[in-house]
Amino acid sequence: MCALAHFVYKNSTISTVLKTVQKVKSRDRFIMLKKLALAVSLVASFQVAQATTNIYPLNGHQVLGEEQVYSINDTGTTTLEYVAAEYHLGLSNMIEANPEVDPIVPAKGSKLIIPTKLILPPTVHEGIIVNSAEMRLYYFNGGNVEVYPIGIGQLGKGTPMAWVTKVERKKAGPTWTPTAKMRAEYAAEGEYLPAVVPAGPDNPMGLYAMYVGKLYAIHGTNADFGIGLRVSHGCVRLRNEDNETLFHKVPVGTRVEFINQPIKFAEEPNGDLYIEVHQPLSRSESEFENFDTTVPFSFTQAQLQFFKDPRINQDILKKALDERSGQPSWHGNLPISQ
Repeated sequence: MCALAHFVYKNSTISTVLKTVQKVKSRDRFIMLKKLALAVSLVASFQVAQATTNIYPLNGHQVLGEEQVYSINDTGTTTLEYVAAEYHLGLSNMIEANPEVDPIVPAKGSKLIIPTKLILPPTVHEGIIVNSAEMRLYYFNGGNVEVYPIGIGQLGKGTPMAWVTKVERKKAGPTWTPTAKMRAEYAAEGEYLPAVVPAGPDNPMGLYAMYVGKLYAIHGTNADFGIGLRVSHGCVRLRNEDNETLFHKVPVGTRVEFINQPIKFAEEPNGDLYIEVHQPLSRSESEFENFDTTVPFSFTQAQLQFFKDPRINQDILKKALDERSGQPSWHGNLPISQ
């Protein structure tokens, strides 16, 4: 069974946390160092804001929500993680939308883009959809969709990318039993895991777990960082408030689909065209280690066909593919030619 590879046990020091965070496999290599520094600052001195669920009504639209702006007080101090948690986003979502902002302590008086406008994932809108590329989990619940930020598997220990399964069982108060391989990995770093971590707030799975398939789980955490990062052994990590909310809403047997789609596009009922582009996940150690290399896209036939639509502004398209900001860009509102 999967569990978090980079959890902070209850007696961890800041130096231990630093060692732990330095092994995180970020999906955006050229900003990885900023993410690492932020993670340490959070554990050292920061309390995450209370998040509220993002619930969007399903009313025939594929593009949901509105972009917002957050102004940092001229006299106060905050972090990008604090703002991300307040707006129900992952750290990677905020960094994509604000690439020039220092994620440790953004400059006082600066304005942050809050990327709360999004396109629904290009698949069956039923049950739970985990889109690893954008670090989001979608739960389709009646006439609404609930959107949660997540942490996913490290490079080489990845979260599934193309898989349909279901919630097999649920467990309040899960224990964690590290595998022999996990214990050996930690021992090589001078850290020793117990045979079993008991249920409770120090458990790296948090207080609730939903088991999907036979090897993976959707669960909480005992750490103050990792949402929007590649930090697990393949499981899906949620902030504890989100995890508890989902646990009590999602019934056993719910459909769960894992996808990896950094590019989403949609046509709205009025003919508006949108495209939303995220940084693709690194696929190899060489891509991850080389900060100067941009991870290439693997375009689908549907995406290539969309790019050829005569209504698409090619300059806007190129900018979206270059910037990878995770924000939907608009391409006009003419009806599709028949």
